[in-house]
Amino acid sequence: QVQLVESGGGLVQAGGSLTLSCVGSGRAWTTLAMGWFRQVPGKEREVVAAISWSSSRTFYEDSVKGRFTVSRDNAKKMVTLQMTSLKPEDTGVYYCAADPTMTSRQYTYWGRGTQVSVSS
Repeated sequence: QVQLVESGGGLVQAGGSLTLSCVGSGRAWTTLAMGWFRQVPGKEREVVAAISWSSSRTFYEDSVKGRFTVSRDNAKKMVTLQMTSLKPEDTGVYYCAADPTMTSRQYTYWGRGTQVSVSS
């Protein structure tokens, strides 16, 4: 079993930065791809960024390319999402998730989420 706990959300002004962290547990964690998803009320949850288990591949949703950076430290079982030049449209609940396949449409393991609010 894999458990995920996010932290680092908060309220920030547009143009500011935040770093989200996700700490995992479970023996399988280091073999799993990790993803960061964002959910806004009334909309489907969407993938924002993802990283393969070896960090050799990453994915970014178009709107965050050049502003967000995903990275992981397998020794610490941690994945981070550095968010810069934040915009009000980045507001939402951010979830950390894990799956054997980075491009999976249905990630298997999920954290409880952390709120990110960007004011204009």
